[in-house]
Amino acid sequence: MDQPEVAEASADPPVDGDALTPAVAAPRSAADVLSPGVCTTCGVAPATNGVALGAASPSFVYAIGRIEARFPRADVEKEFAQATGRAETAGLSDRQAAQEVLAQRHNRYLARQLCWILTIEGLETYILIPRDPADLDLLIDAMRPTPGPMDLDCVVGVRGPIAPAEMCNGLMVPIVVFDQIYSFDRDSLIEAIPRPEKLSEEDFSPAAAELFDRIMQMTDNAGATDEHRALNYCALRYQAIYATAAEAFVRDASLSAVYVQRSPLRGTRNIVDVIFSYTNRNTDVTEKFSATLDVTERFPYLVRKLSPYYDH
Repeated sequence: MDQPEVAEASADPPVDGDALTPAVAAPRSAADVLSPGVCTTCGVAPATNGVALGAASPSFVYAIGRIEARFPRADVEKEFAQATGRAETAGLSDRQAAQEVLAQRHNRYLARQLCWILTIEGLETYILIPRDPADLDLLIDAMRPTPGPMDLDCVVGVRGPIAPAEMCNGLMVPIVVFDQIYSFDRDSLIEAIPRPEKLSEEDFSPAAAELFDRIMQMTDNAGATDEHRALNYCALRYQAIYATAAEAFVRDASLSAVYVQRSPLRGTRNIVDVIFSYTNRNTDVTEKFSATLDVTERFPYLVRKLSPYYDH
């Protein structure tokens, strides 16, 4: 997770066009931005004189990307540089020094001043604000001292309004008030998936990695729709999809499609089927498997386990 903005804090003002160029307008706090527009607990905008100020229902997010820290203004960058100068950072890389400074309790005020951004496929997608101030530690921990190219962060929360230009140096993307963040790297995730006894490591690991990458690369997956939230949940929390993929590859079938559709079981709930299609490389016969998830509220959960799926 590349975050040169924090690691390379300098004593000179940032140049024009830099991601750290300070905004001209006075900064606004998270409370100013979210209230009265959006409730930080439920994500619903209140009504004024009977007219709703925002969406009538909360918009939940279950997104996978990389968390970065940015300087919103020049004064924050200068203060960070001074704090770094006071810290014991000999022998540390810039990234390690930045994480060391932010991890110290007396420097916590700096972490509150930074802009925390979730990027997805290299695109700045959300500005992150903790629902509980104590969860600032989750953001700091996501700033790994020795990042790798496969590092990822999962953010679960409620999407709020578009950030004002002065909040994060002109970056105008949706704010997400998060409830949960967990950080991992792709290889560790794959290694942690229990391997079925009938499958060898050589069969299982490449199949699991390919399926995970396929889900991550799906177009416009910002984790904000029911379909994408269900996909991301399966990728991180439901190991059975990886065993099924490996078994299909052993049968000489390739992964031909991954998609989500509304389930006939939905009723008054938001229920979706996540469907995986595998096509035999010799016969072109396609077999499908589906898992059913409830995505009505903030945290998706499994309703029906992965099983063979037949088109209705």
